[in-house]
Amino acid sequence: MTGRYALALYALAEELGLTDKVAADLANFARLVAENDDLQRFVKSPLHSAEEQLKALDAVLERAGISGISANFLKLVAQKRRLFAIADMIDDFHKLDDVAKGRIRAEVTAAEPLKDKHVAALKAALAELTGGKSVEVTIKVDPEIIGGLIVKLGSRMVDGSLRTKLNSLRARMKEVA
Repeated sequence: MTGRYALALYALAEELGLTDKVAADLANFARLVAENDDLQRFVKSPLHSAEEQLKALDAVLERAGISGISANFLKLVAQKRRLFAIADMIDDFHKLDDVAKGRIRAEVTAAEPLKDKHVAALKAALAELTGGKSVEVTIKVDPEIIGGLIVKLGSRMVDGSLRTKLNSLRARMKEVA
């Protein structure tokens, strides 16, 4: 279901030449939902009627500056009682956009914030690894990995974290003893 909604929105946005604007609007909406627990509960709750969701959504969209086909799409999803699946629809839209633009997304987890020069070097290395494709990097900070990086690129994952190396060493030491 989510793929059909995303595909329909992408086709319309592409036809109108608005894929970048719609992608930005959807990312903005997803960020708002992720940052606000009340909004998350509201979006996922089946207890609210379509009218209540539309009314609340109007206010959220107005404050966020989301308009045009992006706003109309979000309102349609609420009207069809599918707002609970909006995160998957947004992800599917971004996947379609990435494929169309030859872009790959990477998720990097580091123990502490990376400096700009390190991010640039990481992007360059990942672009080289993907054959020169554009790589969009999202960086998460997780002090529990102690050091190193965990990189997810498409379906591949490389765990170079110190925590994983220490756990592996601990397991090998138990085998020896």
